[in-house]
Amino acid sequence: MGIDPATGIKTDVTAAASVMFPRHEQTFPELTAAEIARMRRFGEVRSYKHGEKLFETGKPGPGMFVILSGHVAFTQRDGLGHVTPLIDQGPGQFLAEIGQLSGRAALVDGHAEGDVETLLIPPAQLRALLVAEASLGERIMRALILRRVSLIQGGVGGPVLIGPSNSSGVIRLQGFLTRNGYPHHLLDPATDTDAAELIARYSPSPADWPLVVAADGTVLRNPTESELARAMGMIRAIAKDKIYDVAIVGSGPAGLATAVYAASEGLSVAACDARAFGGQAGASARIENYLGFPTGISGLALMARAFNQAQKFGADVMIPVSATSLDCSRDDGAFGLTLDDGEVLRAKSVVVASGARYRRPEIENLEKFDGRGVWYWASPIEARLCTEQEIVLVGGGNSAGQAAVFLAGHARKVHMVIRGGGLGASMSRYLIERIEATPNIELVFNTEVVGLEAAEDATLERVRLRSRLSGEESTMEIRNLFLFVGADPATGWLDGCGVMVDRGGFVVTGAQCKKGDGQSVSALETSVPGVFAVGDVRSGSVKRVGGAIGEGAQVVAALHGFLGDTSRPAL
Repeated sequence: MGIDPATGIKTDVTAAASVMFPRHEQTFPELTAAEIARMRRFGEVRSYKHGEKLFETGKPGPGMFVILSGHVAFTQRDGLGHVTPLIDQGPGQFLAEIGQLSGRAALVDGHAEGDVETLLIPPAQLRALLVAEASLGERIMRALILRRVSLIQGGVGGPVLIGPSNSSGVIRLQGFLTRNGYPHHLLDPATDTDAAELIARYSPSPADWPLVVAADGTVLRNPTESELARAMGMIRAIAKDKIYDVAIVGSGPAGLATAVYAASEGLSVAACDARAFGGQAGASARIENYLGFPTGISGLALMARAFNQAQKFGADVMIPVSATSLDCSRDDGAFGLTLDDGEVLRAKSVVVASGARYRRPEIENLEKFDGRGVWYWASPIEARLCTEQEIVLVGGGNSAGQAAVFLAGHARKVHMVIRGGGLGASMSRYLIERIEATPNIELVFNTEVVGLEAAEDATLERVRLRSRLSGEESTMEIRNLFLFVGADPATGWLDGCGVMVDRGGFVVTGAQCKKGDGQSVSALETSVPGVFAVGDVRSGSVKRVGGAIGEGAQVVAALHGFLGDTSRPAL
């Protein structure tokens, strides 16, 4: 039994926990005395008196606690002052979730019920434990992941978003939090009294929506992703005196693969991404032709596993953080990577894995409707907006096909607009067959979208189409338009550092680059020694998830060679 701090009433925490954590035995495994004994060398004993907090919502967690005696109660506390009992843990249980691998802010409160003795294992030692104790580490890692999943599914922890569920600001921030694996809770002022009162007090103007209430009660008005991340403690200051072995710009499949393989082989790794881990692959509704997943897997699930692996091996992943420039002078033997907050990250080598940005075709009024009916990916958040509606999706590649099939499960009809006369040259056969077998997907060939229309300051209402054969134009009443028309390389931050790019802006590597003495460089090295490129940003790369991951693994051998580590382990 637990005590509700707000009412003093006893609550059946065990029953509530079984609902919130359906895979309870795997989520909260009990350690044996022998297992705890093996773990002691990784931590130190800490004692707490009744009522003392072991960790606190919104503040960096000290690591993983193993309870040796006593009990610890978990409670959820949001910025609105609501406190909800979650679960009690006793001897043999361990207290942490995936964020504690890197010392992230805690998502819940934990306080001692009576006197408690624990074994505290700091983040660095926790990572060492997971690697050194393979079998035990597997159980712990699974539990850490399942706990975060349960928090996300239950909307436990994280910020409170306040605003209409279909507003562009809410959708933008929900997408950001979801893509980064952070729980959050949405309150609609039309149906929630607390939300309505906060809207009236802090943001009478819809331009300020949504409001975001952080765990400490701070209220943000329609914040940017970076502002929200800083309020949540997602972004930590870099160590000014540290020089990493490798800095990776981009955390898509190629960047994460580089981080996992490099960190697992002992290199110190820092990686950054402007928005979320996973890149464009992370936004894929379902990937069915990736090796080893015969039933398919969502891009977010696949990339989340890679992100967790990178943290397990000690990579410092900073999101959302953009690279703005690269100093290749190496005056002190290190490259200088300037970040969007003005800080400079220093590293002995750099891997360019910044991928590509969604291409915005020449469509009249396109910018006016970004986030207000025009979308560049298809997640459950966008799919919810399309329920029983007719939508238009533009594109003929695999990403477009995956999105069309996914959205067809929500929309009344999907009009798939393709500039060319067929799909055979640009889409995998299995997707073509699935699209042809889906009755509510209509293929519209030799056609393009040329204009968007709506009343002043309104969301999208109409789409104007033009036949590329006859030039005839037509109009459709459409409130949601999805664009999957390719991408342009994100290489602007490389200007001025000497890294060679091709006519399309993609980074040139390998045989096309020559050293000063005429010697060829490694296949993934750029024209600047010590700077490598992998994935979609690289000229001539195969634009597939598997290809990007392969290059991320391959480049680690080249990094070892550049760094002069002749004793590197084999991949």
